[in-house]
Formats: sequence, C-alpha cells, structure tokens
Amino acid sequence: MSKYLFVVLGPLLAIAFYFLLAATGMPYLPAVTAAITLLTVIWWISEALPIPATSIVPFVLLPLFGVGDHKLVASSLGSHVILLLMGAFILSKALEKSGAHERLALYMLKLVGVSSGRRLVLGFMLAAGLLSMWISNTATTLMMLPIALAILSRVDNHRLSIALVLGIAYAASLGGVGSPLGTPPNVIFMGIYEEVTGREFSFVRWMKVGLPVVLITLPLMALWLTRNVHLQKQLEPPAVGAWRPEEKRTLAVFALAIFFWVTRNEPFGGWSDLLNVPGAGDSTVALGAVVLMFLVPNGKGGRLLDWATAESIPWGMLLLFAGGIAIAKGFVASGLSDLMGQGLTFLTAMPLWLMLIILCLSVTFLTEITSNTATATLLMPILAVVATSAGYDPMVLMIPAAMCASCAFMLPVATAPNAIAYGTGKVRIQEMVREGAVLSVLASLVIAAVCWCLLV
Repeated sequence: MSKYLFVVLGPLLAIAFYFLLAATGMPYLPAVTAAITLLTVIWWISEALPIPATSIVPFVLLPLFGVGDHKLVASSLGSHVILLLMGAFILSKALEKSGAHERLALYMLKLVGVSSGRRLVLGFMLAAGLLSMWISNTATTLMMLPIALAILSRVDNHRLSIALVLGIAYAASLGGVGSPLGTPPNVIFMGIYEEVTGREFSFVRWMKVGLPVVLITLPLMALWLTRNVHLQKQLEPPAVGAWRPEEKRTLAVFALAIFFWVTRNEPFGGWSDLLNVPGAGDSTVALGAVVLMFLVPNGKGGRLLDWATAESIPWGMLLLFAGGIAIAKGFVASGLSDLMGQGLTFLTAMPLWLMLIILCLSVTFLTEITSNTATATLLMPILAVVATSAGYDPMVLMIPAAMCASCAFMLPVATAPNAIAYGTGKVRIQEMVREGAVLSVLASLVIAAVCWCLLV
C-alpha cells in the first residue's frame, strides 16, 4: 500500500477513533490523546512521513487540542535522556573516527582464537556484541562484515558463511541490550520510566539486567548457528598493526566515561555523593566526555573529534525519542493512563511469568515488521500502566519489552544489521528466516527468565 495513502488514511482513522471513544463515554482529553497517538503511530509504522518528521506531530497537536500547554511538551526535547543519547552518539562517532573499534574487534578475535569454526564465529559475535554496547548496531555490522568476508574468501564452506554472517548481525543487535546506550529502545524506556514514575533509572541499574541477558544469550546463539559447521583447514584473522596515538587517546576518554557512568551512584553513593554533586547525571558524563574529545590532541595536529564528524549523528532519532516522551506526558496529563489502568485490570489475574513470556514473544515478532524504536515508543507508556495495574513496578514489563524490541532476527527488513547481512549474498532469505525464528524465540525466553529472576 502506498505511503501517500497513509498520509490521508492516518488522520481519517484517528478522527474515527476519537468519535468511537467519545461514543463509549470516554472524556474529551483521554479520547483526543488516544486519537493523536494513533495518528502518530500510523505515520511511524507506514513511514508516510519521515519518522523524525512524524515525531513532531505530538508537539503540535497535544497543545492545540488542550491536552497540555506548549511548555509541557517542549520539556520533552530538553529531557536529560535526550542529552545522554546525543552525547553517546557523538562519542561513538569519535570511536569510529579513530578506528579503535576495529582494533578492539581484532583483539577479541585473537583472544578467543579461530582454531575451529565454532571459535571463529563466537569470536566475531563477542566482538560485535561488545562494540554494539557503545556504537550503533549498523556501524558495528558494517565494520565487522568486511573482516569476516575477507576470512570467508579463503574457504569454501557455506555453513560457515551462514553462521558467521548471521552471527555478526544478530550479535550486533543483541549486544545493544547490554548497555543503556546500545540501542534506541533502551533510552526510550529510561525516558518514559522517569516520566511515569518520577524516578531516574541509572546506567548501572540497566546493566545489571542487560549484561546477564547478553552473556547468556550470545553463546547460546553461537552454539545454535555453528551446530553443523566444520573447518577443513586453519584460518588466520587479519594482523593487528601498531597502536596509533588517536586510538589510545580515544579509548582512554571512552574508558573514563564508562568509569564515571558506572561509579556515579555506586558503590557507597558513588562519586556524585563523594564530591557532593547530586545534580550530576549520566548525561553530564556523556557531554563531559564529548568536550574532552574536542580538547585532546590526536597526535597529528588535530583533535580527537571535529564538528564535521560530530554533526553527522542521527539528529532525527533524537526527535523520535522526544516525540515518545511527549506522548507519555500526554497520557498522564489527559488522564488516559488512569483510564487504561482501569481497563487493563483483567491482566492482574494472569501469572507474571506467563505475562512476561507472552509479552516478550509478542514484541519480538512485532518488531520483525515494524521499527523497534517506534514499537518501543508506543508500548512503553501502555506497559507502565499495565504493570502498575497489576501491582508491579513499571520496569517489570517495560524492560523486557525494550530488550525484545532489539531481537528481531528473521527478516532482512526487521533491522539494519539483518539487511546488511542479507546484502552480502552469503545468506538466502529462507536461511535467515529458519535460523532467526529459533533465535528470536530463544532470546525472548532468556529475556523473560532473566527479568523474572532479577526484576520481580
């Protein structure tokens, strides 16, 4: 169906939805908020307008229809979560500019070894997973695949090709689950969780759940992908050259940022308590590291980061996050959250373990055909209400949904890494669907189990 049709169909469906809700007795403000949300979601999913452009819709319509004033929705764009994400995007550009990320990947390969097909695939997947915790899964895949293809050119082994190419793509998507900065749904959760509960969700708090998911799931994925892989001859990874000054210095600044993220509140109150700076946050650390990147010389007469590199971050993604936070504010301001909570009380009768499994599987397969960012933006406010209605902290349902939004492994259109892997010509779509279906279910079940153990 043409995108242009949805330009007209979106508003018509939103208007019809409003009158349907009004006819059932729903008050004006919740009904109009639901209609605005539906319009935004239809345009997000259909991409009738560019996704960042659609993300501006709530900023326009929520004040115009009296859901909240312009200051309320404008505060979404000034959220510290937006600043954190902007800082993380710029830091990842500095890492890519220096080339340090490629060196880290090669060292990981040498550490694991390539003496067997299983070790080769696991090494690449560990490297991709580690990198995608800090830089985008797309950049990770684009960097890792040429190295893998150079190795595959020395051997005629179709099973190894499938395992290695898909393993890199899947690990790049999964690795983002391990860090709050790794993938957009994580940051969307953090912003909307704070908006709904009034409590900040810290860097370390996320990693306490995200890292176990990655550490359990990634080796299991490698085992499945390499179940029929056998090598007939020894392979060698590319040589690692001498360290360059810009690589060392960029990694030093990045390591410093990670240290300050991890120790901001822990242990014993962290450095923010020790230095009596309670107003400092994760975004403070990210932007401080960005300033350092602009200040530190690269050893070649320039700096580690320049504005031409920094300004190439995906600015539209920041608008998308801000639009999601604006919708969450509209849910609360209009009273729609309370109404949804009353309407979803039937879910409280369902055992939590069953609710988690159904939620994880549903989100995983939904994101096979929709943007994971748009899916997370839509679901986070709703799941916060469902969890509260069931008597749980909102994170109990929001975190597994955010994680599963990054675990669509079946179709080339599901994620950029999948599309890049398919574009190599090493994998047929039937092979991606077959391998990805099993691994999507596996990841969903692991996420449900880990969240059940660590969040409840």
